[in-house]
Amino acid sequence: MIKFIPEDTGVVFEEIPDEITLAINISNCPHRCPGCHSAYLQQNVGEVLTLDVLENLIKKNKGITCVAFMGDGGDFNEIFLLGVFVKNEGLKVALYTGAEDVPIRFWEEFDYIKVGPYIEKLGPLNSETTNQRLYKRYGDDARTFETVNGVLRSQWSDITEKFWKKAFI
Repeated sequence: MIKFIPEDTGVVFEEIPDEITLAINISNCPHRCPGCHSAYLQQNVGEVLTLDVLENLIKKNKGITCVAFMGDGGDFNEIFLLGVFVKNEGLKVALYTGAEDVPIRFWEEFDYIKVGPYIEKLGPLNSETTNQRLYKRYGDDARTFETVNGVLRSQWSDITEKFWKKAFI
Protein backbone atom coordinates (compact mmCIF):
# COMPACT_ATOMS: atom_id res chain seq x y z
CA MET A 1 0.00 0.00 0.00
CA ILE A 2 1.23 3.46 -0.92
CA LYS A 3 1.38 6.08 1.82
CA PHE A 4 1.64 9.83 1.42
CA ILE A 5 2.21 12.80 3.68
CA PRO A 6 -0.99 14.90 3.65
CA GLU A 7 0.67 17.99 5.17
CA ASP A 8 3.33 17.91 2.42
CA THR A 9 0.76 17.65 -0.38
CA GLY A 10 -0.01 20.82 -2.28
CA VAL A 11 0.00 22.80 -5.49
CA VAL A 12 3.45 23.65 -6.84
CA PHE A 13 4.70 25.47 -9.91
CA GLU A 14 8.35 24.39 -10.19
CA GLU A 15 8.38 20.58 -10.04
CA ILE A 16 6.90 20.14 -13.52
CA PRO A 17 7.69 23.01 -15.92
CA ASP A 18 4.66 24.74 -17.46
CA GLU A 19 2.18 22.81 -15.30
CA ILE A 20 0.11 23.63 -12.22
CA THR A 21 0.96 20.50 -10.29
CA LEU A 22 -0.50 18.77 -7.29
CA ALA A 23 2.64 17.27 -5.71
CA ILE A 24 2.03 14.23 -3.53
CA ASN A 25 5.01 13.15 -1.41
CA ILE A 26 5.11 9.36 -1.19
CA SER A 27 6.78 7.78 1.84
CA ASN A 28 8.66 4.47 2.27
CA CYS A 29 11.23 5.39 -0.40
CA PRO A 30 13.39 2.33 -1.06
CA HIS A 31 16.28 4.22 -2.68
CA ARG A 32 17.89 5.62 0.49
CA CYS A 33 20.03 8.19 -1.37
CA PRO A 34 22.80 9.60 0.87
CA GLY A 35 22.23 13.33 1.42
CA CYS A 36 18.53 13.14 0.52
CA HIS A 37 16.77 16.43 1.32
CA SER A 38 13.64 14.52 2.39
CA ALA A 39 15.13 11.64 4.36
CA TYR A 40 11.95 11.37 6.46
CA LEU A 41 10.24 9.99 3.33
CA GLN A 42 12.42 6.88 3.66
CA GLN A 43 10.22 5.86 6.58
CA ASN A 44 6.88 4.09 6.21
CA VAL A 45 4.83 7.03 7.50
CA GLY A 46 1.72 8.95 6.54
CA GLU A 47 -1.71 7.95 5.37
CA VAL A 48 -2.77 5.37 2.79
CA LEU A 49 -3.29 6.89 -0.67
CA THR A 50 -6.41 5.18 -2.01
CA LEU A 51 -8.29 6.07 -5.18
CA ASP A 52 -10.96 7.77 -3.06
CA VAL A 53 -8.34 9.89 -1.26
CA LEU A 54 -6.71 10.78 -4.60
CA GLU A 55 -10.06 11.72 -6.12
CA ASN A 56 -10.79 14.03 -3.15
CA LEU A 57 -7.35 15.66 -3.46
CA ILE A 58 -7.97 16.35 -7.15
CA LYS A 59 -11.44 17.80 -6.47
CA LYS A 60 -10.09 19.95 -3.64
CA ASN A 61 -7.37 21.43 -5.87
CA LYS A 62 -9.34 22.77 -8.82
CA GLY A 63 -7.25 24.32 -11.57
CA ILE A 64 -4.40 21.83 -11.47
CA THR A 65 -3.16 20.46 -14.78
CA CYS A 66 -0.94 17.66 -13.46
CA VAL A 67 -0.52 15.30 -10.52
CA ALA A 68 3.05 14.37 -9.57
CA PHE A 69 3.81 11.35 -7.45
CA MET A 70 6.97 12.43 -5.66
CA GLY A 71 8.40 8.97 -5.08
CA ASP A 72 7.32 5.44 -5.82
CA GLY A 73 7.13 3.98 -2.31
CA GLY A 74 8.70 0.82 -3.65
CA ASP A 75 5.44 -0.22 -5.32
CA PHE A 76 5.42 0.58 -9.03
CA ASN A 77 2.19 -1.38 -9.58
CA GLU A 78 0.13 0.74 -7.21
CA ILE A 79 1.66 4.02 -8.39
CA PHE A 80 0.85 3.02 -11.97
CA LEU A 81 -2.81 2.36 -11.12
CA LEU A 82 -3.05 5.72 -9.34
CA GLY A 83 -1.49 7.38 -12.39
CA VAL A 84 -4.00 5.76 -14.76
CA PHE A 85 -6.78 7.13 -12.53
CA VAL A 86 -5.28 10.63 -12.85
CA LYS A 87 -5.13 10.30 -16.66
CA ASN A 88 -8.78 9.22 -16.70
CA GLU A 89 -9.61 12.42 -14.78
CA GLY A 90 -8.22 14.38 -17.75
CA LEU A 91 -5.01 15.48 -16.03
CA LYS A 92 -1.36 14.90 -16.84
CA VAL A 93 0.59 12.60 -14.57
CA ALA A 94 4.20 12.64 -13.42
CA LEU A 95 6.48 10.30 -11.50
CA TYR A 96 9.57 11.39 -9.60
CA THR A 97 11.62 8.33 -8.70
CA GLY A 98 15.14 7.65 -7.57
CA ALA A 99 15.07 4.48 -9.66
CA GLU A 100 17.07 4.29 -12.87
CA ASP A 101 14.87 1.65 -14.45
CA VAL A 102 11.17 2.40 -14.71
CA PRO A 103 8.74 -0.23 -16.04
CA ILE A 104 7.90 0.24 -19.72
CA ARG A 105 4.20 0.81 -19.02
CA PHE A 106 5.06 4.14 -17.34
CA TRP A 107 6.74 5.33 -20.55
CA GLU A 108 3.58 4.33 -22.42
CA GLU A 109 1.09 6.09 -20.12
CA PHE A 110 2.68 8.88 -18.04
CA ASP A 111 3.40 12.42 -19.26
CA TYR A 112 6.53 13.20 -17.19
CA ILE A 113 9.09 10.90 -15.62
CA LYS A 114 12.05 11.95 -13.44
CA VAL A 115 14.61 9.19 -13.00
CA GLY A 116 17.86 8.73 -11.18
CA PRO A 117 19.03 8.56 -7.60
CA TYR A 118 20.10 11.74 -5.86
CA ILE A 119 23.90 11.86 -5.82
CA GLU A 120 24.93 14.69 -3.52
CA LYS A 121 28.18 15.61 -5.33
CA LEU A 122 26.28 15.88 -8.64
CA GLY A 123 23.41 17.92 -7.22
CA PRO A 124 19.64 17.99 -7.76
CA LEU A 125 17.73 18.71 -10.98
CA ASN A 126 18.59 22.41 -10.88
CA SER A 127 22.32 21.63 -11.07
CA GLU A 128 23.88 21.34 -14.53
CA THR A 129 26.00 18.45 -13.21
CA THR A 130 23.03 16.36 -12.03
CA ASN A 131 22.69 12.74 -13.01
CA GLN A 132 18.91 12.97 -12.61
CA ARG A 133 16.80 13.53 -15.73
CA LEU A 134 13.24 14.77 -16.25
CA TYR A 135 11.58 13.56 -19.44
CA LYS A 136 8.41 14.89 -21.06
CA ARG A 137 6.14 13.05 -23.47
CA TYR A 138 5.51 14.92 -26.72
CA GLY A 139 3.60 14.20 -29.91
CA ASP A 140 4.79 12.15 -32.86
CA ASP A 141 7.27 14.83 -33.95
CA ALA A 142 9.37 14.53 -30.79
CA ARG A 143 13.02 13.59 -30.89
CA THR A 144 13.87 9.97 -30.26
CA PHE A 145 16.42 9.22 -27.57
CA GLU A 146 17.77 6.32 -25.56
CA THR A 147 16.46 6.15 -22.00
CA VAL A 148 18.61 5.49 -18.95
CA ASN A 149 17.79 1.80 -19.05
CA GLY A 150 18.94 1.49 -22.66
CA VAL A 151 15.49 1.02 -24.19
CA LEU A 152 14.86 3.17 -27.24
CA ARG A 153 11.76 5.36 -26.77
CA SER A 154 10.17 7.92 -29.05
CA GLN A 155 7.88 10.80 -28.17
CA TRP A 156 10.00 11.75 -25.14
CA SER A 157 12.41 14.63 -24.65
CA ASP A 158 14.84 15.37 -21.85
CA ILE A 159 13.70 18.69 -20.33
CA THR A 160 16.10 18.72 -17.37
CA GLU A 161 17.76 21.92 -18.56
CA LYS A 162 14.53 23.84 -17.86
CA PHE A 163 15.60 23.69 -14.20
CA TRP A 164 18.96 25.33 -14.84
CA LYS A 165 18.96 29.06 -14.26
CA LYS A 166 20.96 30.83 -16.95
CA ALA A 167 22.66 34.18 -16.40
CA PHE A 168 21.66 36.68 -19.05
CA ILE A 169 23.95 39.50 -20.10
